[in-house]
Amino acid sequence: MLRASFVPPPWQRELRDLCRYRRTLVQERTREKQRAEKLLEDTQIKLSSVISGIFGTSGRAMLEALIAGQRNPAVLAELALGRMRGKKSVLQEALTGQFRDHHSYLLRMMCDRVDALTAQVETLTARIDEVLAPFAHQVAQLDEIPGVGKTGAQELIAEIGTDMTRFPTSGHLVSWARFAPRAKQSAGKSKPGTTGKGSPWIAGMLGEAATGAGRTKTFPGSRYHRLARRRGKQRALVATGRSILVITYHLLSDPGARFADLGPDWHDRIAPLRRKHQLIAELERLSGKKVTFQEDAA
Repeated sequence: MLRASFVPPPWQRELRDLCRYRRTLVQERTREKQRAEKLLEDTQIKLSSVISGIFGTSGRAMLEALIAGQRNPAVLAELALGRMRGKKSVLQEALTGQFRDHHSYLLRMMCDRVDALTAQVETLTARIDEVLAPFAHQVAQLDEIPGVGKTGAQELIAEIGTDMTRFPTSGHLVSWARFAPRAKQSAGKSKPGTTGKGSPWIAGMLGEAATGAGRTKTFPGSRYHRLARRRGKQRALVATGRSILVITYHLLSDPGARFADLGPDWHDRIAPLRRKHQLIAELERLSGKKVTFQEDAA
């Protein structure tokens, strides 16, 4: 059983404050960027429909030109760099709107706010790197987990620490983090359970990591997609987050351990018969007919 009297050491408490504040600032920066995008949409400028990140190099150059008074869509589109230059005709259409000096005033403040938040985030990151200097090896271990990255590794250590001896098993860590669904039974029937309410900081970090893992061709990515098809994206995120926690536990428990991916086809390799049944069920669902599997006599 997890010792309820455990108190994180001073360095971990300080690290939590730094990482949590950094996450808060990143969230505020995201909201400010969304306000800027909404402001552009109000003027009929649909730049975000062409550029995924309007605060990237090309997008920011166009925003600064708009603020400076440039209103010609053709001139603005010429500011595109790299592959975006192949979309100049689409950019011209997206940059045609009713942008006025009033919007320029507000957009200037929003861009300055984004820059100020970015500077604060970078300052906090430098401080976090200093605090975690003695644990650079553990950060490198967790950085290798698909979807986690350096920032996620830092936040994981801030929340759960590096000493896994206080968790008898990986299941205890998962339960402590509230990523283990609780079974519900009523009248002899089992019902889907919830994980309960845990730390929003751990949940937020693991949710982002699971989403990132879902974009990779790895075992965690494969696990996410398999579960998303059957149980929905939300349950897949929780299950993948649980897998990341289990991996984290074993890595931090063994200083010499390194992440070794099982591969996206791991389930297919260990359970070919189960995979056959899954494919048959999928074919039946798509065709609406009963499918019978027969072994080749040869």
